[in-house]
Amino acid sequence: MAADQLISSGGPWEDVVGYSRAVVAGPWVLVSGSTATVNGEVLHEGDAYLQTLEAFGVIRRALEQAGLGLEDVVRTRLYLSDMAHEAGVARAHKELFDTTRPASTMVAIAGFVNPKMLIEIEADAYRA
Repeated sequence: MAADQLISSGGPWEDVVGYSRAVVAGPWVLVSGSTATVNGEVLHEGDAYLQTLEAFGVIRRALEQAGLGLEDVVRTRLYLSDMAHEAGVARAHKELFDTTRPASTMVAIAGFVNPKMLIEIEADAYRA
């Protein structure tokens, strides 16, 4: 199935790498890995909680372009630079999804493109 809609956030990496912030395919909206990077700057350096909220803000804006919201998210994937950031990331995730409770995975990885990034998040949403 081809994509019904490609959504861009205007971020520079989209053109460099060749990807979309989100892809609408039928009832699904698949949001690419999103970080606390806004206008080329990583916000909230050293604060995993605030970086998580900021990354979900990027995801929320992409979903809104597709006519959905965070309440439509059915799966999240949370990539941490270090599991030491788990408490802040978990706190932010719970605040946003305590009622809807999507399927979720949290893993630590070797590192990100920018070492100031503590978290990267992918999200899948479903249009019922």
